[in-house]
Amino acid sequence: MKKLKVIISGGGTGGHIYPAVAVAEELQNRFPDVDILFIGASDRMEMEKVPKAGYKIIGLWISGLQRSLSIKNILFPVKVISSVFKSLQILNTFKPDVAIGFGGYASGAMLYAATMKKIPSIIHEANSYAGITNKILKDRVEKICVAYERMERFFPERKIVKTGNPVRKDLMNVNSLRDDAMKFFNLDTNKKTILVIGGSLGARTINESILNGLQKIESAGLQMIWQTGKRFDAKQSTVDSRQSTAKIFAFIYEMNLAYAAADVVVSRAGALSIAELAQVKKPVILVPSPNVAEDHQTKNAMALVDRQAAILVKDMDAREKLVDEIIALADNETTQVLLKNNIASFAMPDAAKNIVDEVMKVINER
Repeated sequence: MKKLKVIISGGGTGGHIYPAVAVAEELQNRFPDVDILFIGASDRMEMEKVPKAGYKIIGLWISGLQRSLSIKNILFPVKVISSVFKSLQILNTFKPDVAIGFGGYASGAMLYAATMKKIPSIIHEANSYAGITNKILKDRVEKICVAYERMERFFPERKIVKTGNPVRKDLMNVNSLRDDAMKFFNLDTNKKTILVIGGSLGARTINESILNGLQKIESAGLQMIWQTGKRFDAKQSTVDSRQSTAKIFAFIYEMNLAYAAADVVVSRAGALSIAELAQVKKPVILVPSPNVAEDHQTKNAMALVDRQAAILVKDMDAREKLVDEIIALADNETTQVLLKNNIASFAMPDAAKNIVDEVMKVINER
């Protein structure tokens, strides 16, 4: 069999990048000599994260439409045309067997160009509410891999395959790491542990709610692992100066241990976060970000809430309600068990394998 050549495109957020890298790793495990080329947006986080994972990436001059009136929107059509032309040049040089898109504007340009050249193409939709790029591409690609039910609202039903959202392999058996996790974070084994995560950049509303209610949380006998995100670092000094039981980090690299230690998790409702929470089977309070396209985090959260798999606190209500919800959930073993059992049904540990299976089918059908 000739060497397999694959283009993978997607980025802008970790929710697009990390599943793409997980699929690249699965391809490499299955075909050790596979040639993989990533395509991203030249000024976004994928240009740093993908090379760190060990893959080549080429950046396109593209960015999304601004929601407010902005001079940048005038350049949008120029960027799209430029990026499609550059994508065609890349395809002519690289000659891939298949193109896989994970969302984001760079993925839109590359997959549009790939389908123009009749290259077998697949897209992956991580969210319960389809993104603009994937909705544009739906009639052009052969297969659409999804993580949620009822996606025929957005895509042709005959193209849909439920594969799930790929998560990191080190999250597969976190509950066996609890003792190690408690030691690593220097936690009291007699206290319940709350894990607060708002993404790598942080979540201002969650952080401010926790900061304001920290004394209340500690008075309830709870301890906390708190990822503030890099933008909230300045606030740490006001906490550290008091002998707080909160373990505070700008960013947590050992997320497998953080999940292992947690009795209750507070998180945004990005698709990747939800996939991880389902995999580690933790009771969670979701605070969806209101600053995302088409409010898709609320829709992701509601998919769980409707099946009693998570508790929802709206961003606008968080300062008033979040801390009380944390204390109530930490104190209620029955609700914890219900949420754990129900969120487990959302886990799809073989998602990366499932996507690669579909990739190979599309190639072989050609």
